[in-house]
Amino acid sequence: MSWGDTIMALATPMGESAIALIRVSGPLAAPITQTAFKLEGTPPARSVKIGYYQGVEGHPLDHCAYSYFEAPRSYTGEAMLEINCHGNPLIINRLMADLIKQGCRVAEPGEFTRRAFENGKIDLTQAEAIADLIRAKSDRAILLAQRQLQGALGERVHELVDQVLNLLAQTEAYIDFPEEDLPPEDKEGPLQDLSKVIASVKKLLRNRQQAPLLCDGIKTVIIGAPNAGKSSLLNILAGHERALVSAEPGTTRDYIVERIIIGQYSLQLVDTAGIRESDNPLEAQGIERAIQQAEAADFYIGVFDQSAPWPDLPQSLLDRLTSERTLLIINKCDLSCHPHFNIHPALAAHTKILLSLKTGQGIDDLASVIQSTIENQLIHPSEDDLLINTRHGAAISKAYEHLNDAKGQDGLQKPVELMASDLRLAIDALGEITGKIENEQILDRLFGNFCIGK
Repeated sequence: MSWGDTIMALATPMGESAIALIRVSGPLAAPITQTAFKLEGTPPARSVKIGYYQGVEGHPLDHCAYSYFEAPRSYTGEAMLEINCHGNPLIINRLMADLIKQGCRVAEPGEFTRRAFENGKIDLTQAEAIADLIRAKSDRAILLAQRQLQGALGERVHELVDQVLNLLAQTEAYIDFPEEDLPPEDKEGPLQDLSKVIASVKKLLRNRQQAPLLCDGIKTVIIGAPNAGKSSLLNILAGHERALVSAEPGTTRDYIVERIIIGQYSLQLVDTAGIRESDNPLEAQGIERAIQQAEAADFYIGVFDQSAPWPDLPQSLLDRLTSERTLLIINKCDLSCHPHFNIHPALAAHTKILLSLKTGQGIDDLASVIQSTIENQLIHPSEDDLLINTRHGAAISKAYEHLNDAKGQDGLQKPVELMASDLRLAIDALGEITGKIENEQILDRLFGNFCIGK
């Protein structure tokens, strides 16, 4: 990868469309604009123009809208050209082939955004937010990605770094001047400030479990006994007949996956085989797969038929059905309650909704109950939410560890030289989040997951 090259890529999906966007970034952007659109002098910047794109062989290739952006006032910080051509794949390929003839090369995945990062237009958290925004599968994920793109996480990290730097300055005062020359009350100030920083970092660290749920969707497994109404529930939530429904128990032999949107959240809904003892090898295999899906779930919807005895669920499954991530649906409320329908004591305090999937009673409240259960028990959204991905979480964990090491068991009685060293390590760890790192492999791996043209 050479930063002196001029790169180009299709920024819209390949295929027939009204308009396609081709982006060019690098030192050749200005001369290509002049040559392709027959301009004299410097191209007009930051405005949309219309003209025929003239190929290097002198033939017009398409009638296009185009915009030129001078450095550094562009997305990448370099000179850029954006060409809006007709979305015919033949036209797109002809234009891209001509750009290669003029000295461009095809961009690698994420190379436009990486150049923006390298040129100081964005920090690493904002670069990651762009990928999160493109892949977001729910309104909540879009909202948080937009906040991160605006710099919310970067600002928080910079605030923490400033606080730790102030602590480091105070601590180094004990190195420069004999400790006995400082008033005793001065020793307590840095310790109190350090405790506040540790609390802030700990609060930030708690958000890291929410990023996969919001970005990838909440894996929600529907579990219960055969004929409890699991497939009917899937069909109602999906809005179409996704699963076969039969009065014969045990007809679901494998799991079915459907992605749905409830409120601000995306759910990867998994309908599983009814859990019971079975001599049928095929049904037994389906039950085993249901248990495997449950082991990897983020959230559970248990469907139980109140007109039948309470099912005998495996203890390993009951242990997973915690109140924080489980909603119980008591189905068939239009029928009499069976005398042996006694909710298991481990689930007695869980959130429940009584309804009839057959008659529709209680169905209108179902989506809002699912959403409120997810919000109140699983995600706990607030205005302070930040997307903390795995990389951020690892860096914050390191910073948290170093800050606690700096605090020590006895506060400032720890040798100040060691305390200062721990504070510097904490600053370095926080710096990894926004991109103050020199590891080329980390950057290659991070930007390699981006789309071509972005």
